[in-house]
Amino acid sequence: MVVKGPAPAGPLACPGAFRYEVAGMEPIRVFVCDDAPAFRDLLRLALEQDGALAIVGEADDGAHLEDIAAARPDVVLLDVSMPRLGGLEALPRVRELAPAARIVVLSSFGADEMGAAALDAGADRYVDKRESFARIREVVRELGAR
Repeated sequence: MVVKGPAPAGPLACPGAFRYEVAGMEPIRVFVCDDAPAFRDLLRLALEQDGALAIVGEADDGAHLEDIAAARPDVVLLDVSMPRLGGLEALPRVRELAPAARIVVLSSFGADEMGAAALDAGADRYVDKRESFARIREVVRELGAR
């Protein structure tokens, strides 16, 4: 693995984010949208342990997605329950801003019902937040490798 320095400064900068190259391949670019700072921090750490993944942007609410188009993510992780605009409501806007991105909806309640609602709303995958970070990482790698 070769680490090529810190991510660019500015609106897309994420603390501790690095651009990774593994075996000459570009990393899977991930944008995280979740209102819980502690969860975002843990998720960032878990994803960045995988040299094939790079966090390219974050938002703390579905209403704050303006940076997503410039970030050009391969995968967007979108929390269902956020204060101003929840994930299911934000999903069409995410599709508009990042049409090529695969969208994973995350939630920690009502897995069966919420999973069905997320897929019906256009998500590519639903993952229960109570599953391990390794499971989330696995889904990101699977969807980002297309």
